[in-house]
Amino acid sequence: MVTKKKAGGVLESVKTIVYAALIAIGIRTVAFEPFNIPSGSMIPTLLVGDYLFVSKYSYGYSRHSMPFSPNLFSGRIFGSLPARGDVAVFKLPRDNSTDYIKRMIGLPGDRIQVTGGILHVNGVAVQRQSLGPYTVEGDGPRITVRRWLETIPAVAGQAAISHQILEASDDGPFDNTQEFVVPAGHVFAMGDNRDNSLDSRAQNMVGFIPVENLVGRAEFIFFSVDEGAVWWQPWTWPFSIRWGRLISAVR
Repeated sequence: MVTKKKAGGVLESVKTIVYAALIAIGIRTVAFEPFNIPSGSMIPTLLVGDYLFVSKYSYGYSRHSMPFSPNLFSGRIFGSLPARGDVAVFKLPRDNSTDYIKRMIGLPGDRIQVTGGILHVNGVAVQRQSLGPYTVEGDGPRITVRRWLETIPAVAGQAAISHQILEASDDGPFDNTQEFVVPAGHVFAMGDNRDNSLDSRAQNMVGFIPVENLVGRAEFIFFSVDEGAVWWQPWTWPFSIRWGRLISAVR
């Protein structure tokens, strides 16, 4: 009797673990998935050490909604396009596996160009307002750059949206580009840290992003820790947490 009870107990434990794993996979597939920010391409919106939840249902579901992106079907189910200005996670087109997070700037048919550091959408210069200097920390050498409030104008019924960007200069490699025409079924993405972002402006590295590669929209930061924090020094954790960023919406 003791042996049977022990065997039954092991079986129940295994079943519980399997059920929990299936529930977790289900939530990550259809609802929310956590991501962390390892680089500074989205500073000041997202900092290195931010942890955020991405809604998987925002743009519908593709094979990239599931763990390991199994090739079960093509296209999107219940699909919809992102709004200009959304911050979204996508699979890098050149390998379909690396997760990138950028701001959605152009939708299919849009004309995107940067001239003298100024973003142009469909031939209209995007307005930006100076917010003064900003010191970038935690992503290489400590430098001071310029911070701007950029406003993407209302287009096709979508309200104008404002967000902060950084510019080290207006004459960097990506500050004067050709005009990009976003093809059907694709979007155009840029990082908010404009001079330190590998994005759709680099056509041979990122380029236009197939809508199928969208994973989801960044919703809110649930945890944030300074890059200098180390896990084996738990007594430093309370001083390393960025308390002001906890449970804050991504805009």
